[in-house]
Amino acid sequence: VVELNEIFRQAQESSIIVNAHRINSGKLPIIETPDQPEQDFYFIEQEDPDEVLRIILELAKERIPRRFGLDPLNDIQVLTPMHKGVVGAENLNAELQEKLNPGKEGIARGGVQFRINDKVMQIRNNYDKEIFNGDIGRIKSIDSINQEVMIVFDTGEVSYDYSELDEVVLAYAISVHKSQGSEYPAVILPVLTQHYILLQRNLIYTAVTRGRELVVLVGTKKALAIAVNNDKTQRRYTYLRYRLSA
Repeated sequence: VVELNEIFRQAQESSIIVNAHRINSGKLPIIETPDQPEQDFYFIEQEDPDEVLRIILELAKERIPRRFGLDPLNDIQVLTPMHKGVVGAENLNAELQEKLNPGKEGIARGGVQFRINDKVMQIRNNYDKEIFNGDIGRIKSIDSINQEVMIVFDTGEVSYDYSELDEVVLAYAISVHKSQGSEYPAVILPVLTQHYILLQRNLIYTAVTRGRELVVLVGTKKALAIAVNNDKTQRRYTYLRYRLSA
């Protein structure tokens, strides 16, 4: 197997590709580049989690759509290392829902309010519906009389009973792990030391390589450096294998 480390000429035009190669080889991404109109990789330095949240909301709703002509729901995906915390997936989804899809009637399930036009993700395989873990769709309608929700996926419309809504979650923000195998026009990623246990090189690399046209990191250079320098993944599977063989 030949590992291709060379970055070809066409790739050099993309800061995303250049920085992905740098991260993968343990080098910090180039973030002190001039603010050129065609730039596709940005780092916004901010250490306060509440300010990072505010910046992410502003980027998703206003700054990226205005500057790059991208749609907040269809083109921009917020990724995060964690589920909990100010910039974890749960809180980001609640905040992004209020920013991007406010005030509509909905149905509450499991502490989450689902609304018409919400961006949602299937979180387990459903072979009967032919919808699978990681599929992303939009809520088209909510029928309170028949207790059904219609969700539109790339493959078509799928009906869910209210009792089946535990199979979907809001997807304005998703974990980096859940994003594996997918690509998005634009990616926003918080990088903070409060995510310390999850700051790993492969996580940052995965997040950066999800973005086709634009990647924006928001956080601290310290957290970014910790992640890039940490090429050791979590060892729980190693421990499990050891215990099973003991």
